[in-house]
Amino acid sequence: MSKDCFPHTRLRRLRKTETLRQLMRETSVSTSDLIYPIFVEEGIDAPQPISSMPGVSRIPEKNLAAEIKAIQADGIKAVMMFGVSHKKDATGSDSWKSDGLLSRMIKRAKDAAPELMIISDTCFCEYTDHGHCGVVDGGHVHNDMTITNLAKQAVIAVQAGADMIAPSAMMDGQVAAIRQGLDDAGFIDTPIMAYSSKFASSFYGPFRAAAGCDLKGDRKAYQMDSMNSREALRESLLDEAEGADILMVKPGIAYLDVLAKLRERTLLPLAMYQVSGEYAMIKFAAAAGAIDEKRVVRETIGAMKRAGADLIITYFARDIAREGF
Repeated sequence: MSKDCFPHTRLRRLRKTETLRQLMRETSVSTSDLIYPIFVEEGIDAPQPISSMPGVSRIPEKNLAAEIKAIQADGIKAVMMFGVSHKKDATGSDSWKSDGLLSRMIKRAKDAAPELMIISDTCFCEYTDHGHCGVVDGGHVHNDMTITNLAKQAVIAVQAGADMIAPSAMMDGQVAAIRQGLDDAGFIDTPIMAYSSKFASSFYGPFRAAAGCDLKGDRKAYQMDSMNSREALRESLLDEAEGADILMVKPGIAYLDVLAKLRERTLLPLAMYQVSGEYAMIKFAAAAGAIDEKRVVRETIGAMKRAGADLIITYFARDIAREGF
């Protein structure tokens, strides 16, 4: 090609140095965008490492205050709390008792770090003896019985100090039921972050071991088919209509298309959950020397932000807070 007809536009001009690349960067991530999930187990004396999630442990309830202070000291702004219960029953009733694990762990966390945002995962799979996310009736999870109980659990969580409720049971009408329950109890200002497009995913395996919520069978009757994107948009937009303040897509990297489509259809803040299986794949691949962990974390988290996520729930949050993005 002759000099006269070479294009005047040279995109590489803006990539020449690291400083220039940073100035031109379109997408950024900070600790204010990240939520750190934690597992709290009652009745244990020492942290219990989760073999399928290297670097993640169940936190003993009695050590929770110290751990929460350490998390805050790392620069984390918000945590999502999951209880590992030893008092399971058919309905998960321990989670709506004022002296149950859910209530106790939220209160301990809030007392330890009043400025830390405490988000309560609102579901029953960690508290039921069958592992399902609600009341089983006739061999199936009963939607309307479950949403009544979800509202009770949400109120208990906020009374204990939760700053935000995150319903993950994927029941029809759960956001409306929880919003009504919170409003009736006087908690009109408590936001709801709905797991609005939650897929029945193979990426959840390590989480189930971590949270102690394995079950016989599956959750396909209420979680979404992984092949459906239009239905995912319907689910999320219904949650918005019911009063959700934030919408979530879960899992992460395999569902960026859903997140991007949802971003075009709503003005609400969007969250994405980089789930346990995604975390485990990166950790084990890095341990095998196949990838550079920090760079892959940066790319995957960046992809979620670029696709439209305002918030990202990730087990890498503390690493990012300590080391930078």
